[in-house]
Amino acid sequence: MAEVIGVRFRSTGKVYYFDPCGEKLRKGSMALVETARGIECGEVAMENTEVRDSAIIQPLRKLIRPATPEDLRTVEENHKKEKSAFKACEKRIEARGLEMKLVDVEYTFDNSKILFYFTADGRVDFRELVKDLAGIFRTRIELRQIGVRDEAKMLGGIGICGRPFCCGSFLGGFQPVSIKMAKEQGLSLNPVKISGACGRLMCCLKYEQEAYQDLLRNTPKVNAIVSTPDGKGVVIDQNLLTRRLTVRLDKDPDAAPKVYTVDQVKLLKDGRVKVDKKELEQLKDLE
Repeated sequence: MAEVIGVRFRSTGKVYYFDPCGEKLRKGSMALVETARGIECGEVAMENTEVRDSAIIQPLRKLIRPATPEDLRTVEENHKKEKSAFKACEKRIEARGLEMKLVDVEYTFDNSKILFYFTADGRVDFRELVKDLAGIFRTRIELRQIGVRDEAKMLGGIGICGRPFCCGSFLGGFQPVSIKMAKEQGLSLNPVKISGACGRLMCCLKYEQEAYQDLLRNTPKVNAIVSTPDGKGVVIDQNLLTRRLTVRLDKDPDAAPKVYTVDQVKLLKDGRVKVDKKELEQLKDLE
């Protein structure tokens, strides 16, 4: 076991372990730590705690010191520099005629490096741009191409649900999302309704999937044959969240279907939902 603190460098970024070097830090405080990029100032997301050695990526980097008021002023000054660097980089991108979109700029704490994050449809030859930026800022320059999901996470925004983006508010990382999840959750396969602002499938499909899978195991499928208090029938619709089934009764197929709870019916023969394979293939680009 080893004592560590957890530090993150973005509001919803990944938490990294560091050796506290005997210091006791409170959650929410700021600290200077040694990273692969140099000295960085981050927020303590996890107070001093002991974790198994197998959970630590060696070598475990060290805490330099809790952040002082002067350190916090340096961080604020770097944020101001990032805004001016963003404008300068945009001008050079336009002057060079490069097919790329600048997303964010980040200064390291000690100003030893400036990172420029951008998106592009394909590979971009930015060697001349790096030379231009190095000449302007007189420090190490790194251009990093990111995906559309990362862009949404960095910029933030409001989703179609009316709440802040999941990726920009509480999700620490991205996990694969598939069209199959949308299908199993009974959602319309209209790309506009199942895509986030990034143009990819909504992240919430993934972390809600386990709940839907559990419900699916205990809920008769559409086209299943079931026994109800009013006789045998066929399931024509299901609502997984309310656990209600709409059933067309065999004894009166022309009458209006009846609604039953899952507990009121007994499965006689399982059903299968028809899948339009051509439609699914057309939606693969969203994954």
